[in-house]
Amino acid sequence: MIIHQDIHNLKINNPVVTIGVFDGVHQGHLTILNKLVQVAKEKKGESVVITMWPHPRIILNKDVHSLRLLNTIEEKKHLLSNTKIDHLIIIPFTWDFANLTACEFIEQYLVDKIGVKHLVVGYNHQFGKDRKAGYEFLRDCARQYGFEIEKLDAKLVDRDSVSSTKIREFLTSGHLDYANRYLGYEYYITGDVVEGNKIGRKIGFPTANIKVPEPYKQIPGDGVYAVRIKFNGDLFHGMLNIGSRPTISRTLRDKNIEVHIFDFDQKIYHQQVTVSFVKRIRDEKKFNGLNELTRQLEQDKQEVQKIFYQP
Repeated sequence: MIIHQDIHNLKINNPVVTIGVFDGVHQGHLTILNKLVQVAKEKKGESVVITMWPHPRIILNKDVHSLRLLNTIEEKKHLLSNTKIDHLIIIPFTWDFANLTACEFIEQYLVDKIGVKHLVVGYNHQFGKDRKAGYEFLRDCARQYGFEIEKLDAKLVDRDSVSSTKIREFLTSGHLDYANRYLGYEYYITGDVVEGNKIGRKIGFPTANIKVPEPYKQIPGDGVYAVRIKFNGDLFHGMLNIGSRPTISRTLRDKNIEVHIFDFDQKIYHQQVTVSFVKRIRDEKKFNGLNELTRQLEQDKQEVQKIFYQP
């Protein structure tokens, strides 16, 4: 996959194009992307995905406080690179770009700069200023500018249409199994290991405290999870807690993410780890002291180890 952040002087053979945010690159997106690749082969052309960054709500300052994204831009690049598309075009989203009408975008970008021959869109695709341009509008533009267009039906999982919004809701409410099923992979976060208060080490459960640098990254709901941890190319298993640590701290307001890695004794402060969420074990609880907390952690560890190590 070739990544373009400058669309001047593009040379793409017979471009077959789709457009979208593709947050999560989930099962619904894969339906579109697989069709894109298929059509490109049939047309003897090249598949092209167009997305925008930063997210439009950040530039437009629209409800930014509630904005949560399933992917950072780097995660999105990685996930899209696994889909066999030929080109990823990342258009910088600016105020000038936001003020383009749908007609101006199609003419200036799709037709003049990219030379679209075939456009593939999802069942609910809308774009342009105020997202007013839908499939009927695109169909009229296709006739005017001489390119083909096709709309795909919604991808269904458990008889329900897949969307990024639903996945975010599943993650927030603790329904990790549904989120992973809709994604088609285990949801993951990447962050830096920072120093904590080291209480976990005192009770036999040393933890790595993780700070996620992307402020808009969706964090799963509070609770204890079975996780996989990728560090320096190696894969480990462990259990992770998200929450406010009510047994230890009464003043901590920000969400704390700490992972106990099984059979691991390296010091990894200020290094980066990636954590994939496999299964949610339980809610976060407040215990009557460290002894009760330790007994619960022992039970959690046994349950998580059954997930990873039991035949």
